[in-house]
Amino acid sequence: MTELAQPSARGFWADAWRRLRRNRAAMVSATLIVLISLLAFLGPSFSPHAFDAIDWDHMAVPPGGPNDHWLGTDRLGRDLYVRTLAGVQISLQIGLLATLVSLCIGVAFGATAGYLGGRIDNLMMRFVDILYSLPYIFIVIILSTLFDRGNIFVLFLAIGAVGWLTMARIVRGQTLSIKRKEFIEAALASGVGTGSILARHIVPNVIGPVIIYATLTIPQMILFESFLSFLGLGVQEPQASLGSLINEGAQEMESAVWMLLVPAGFLVTLLTCFNFLGDGLRDALDPRAKVVGPKPVKVKKTVSTPVMPGHN
Repeated sequence: MTELAQPSARGFWADAWRRLRRNRAAMVSATLIVLISLLAFLGPSFSPHAFDAIDWDHMAVPPGGPNDHWLGTDRLGRDLYVRTLAGVQISLQIGLLATLVSLCIGVAFGATAGYLGGRIDNLMMRFVDILYSLPYIFIVIILSTLFDRGNIFVLFLAIGAVGWLTMARIVRGQTLSIKRKEFIEAALASGVGTGSILARHIVPNVIGPVIIYATLTIPQMILFESFLSFLGLGVQEPQASLGSLINEGAQEMESAVWMLLVPAGFLVTLLTCFNFLGDGLRDALDPRAKVVGPKPVKVKKTVSTPVMPGHN
């Protein structure tokens, strides 16, 4: 039978951080995410080439080629090192910002539905069910077509606007489980309004599952953006994302395989690291997990043999 974790003197977040540090896969993944992010934003400054500069003398050059093309060039002579890092920048920005948009909508919607309950809750969740039945790709295509196609701002708004449904359900379920707690009833008895209860009591108490799902949503958003760019519906030339670079590499796979392997390697690494980090955060923030500490020492019971009278 699983026992609920007892609060320690250092607090819930201190215990969660201790659990996370003991998860080697999560810590290595977090380190790799930081290193890749730093490389993506600082790395292009160390190259003499711009991401859209064309080197007419070195087209489709393999990695380690002349003129400081460390990861080679594409079929138009553009430096693949700089373009891949620029693609990582855009993919990370869209993944993070789209996740932020989905969290803001999902947390507000789910907390409101769960707290108000009744007919309002039923209407709000039926609206979520209707949106669930619609294919995401068509909604994003319509939004991208109605507005500026290829605009990064419109792209992460469109992706985030269809990614909040699961978060709304998660937050609603957590809200239903805590809205009858004593501290909520005390706030109601004190005359605290609905908005203040949602902002000061409900949302802070569901932040753990929100953080976990946000970490797992980022790779989904990056993969979704890469899929759109692969189809030509995402980032447009001369800008590049990992999806558009993989699309270009797939077209030249037989003659220039490095054009596919380099951006695909970065994409797979990012997705894997975010998933491992999300799993680590889930284990660290799980309130039902036992607090990591020293194992109890088992004391062996010794049974003494009775001495019979007359025997030494």
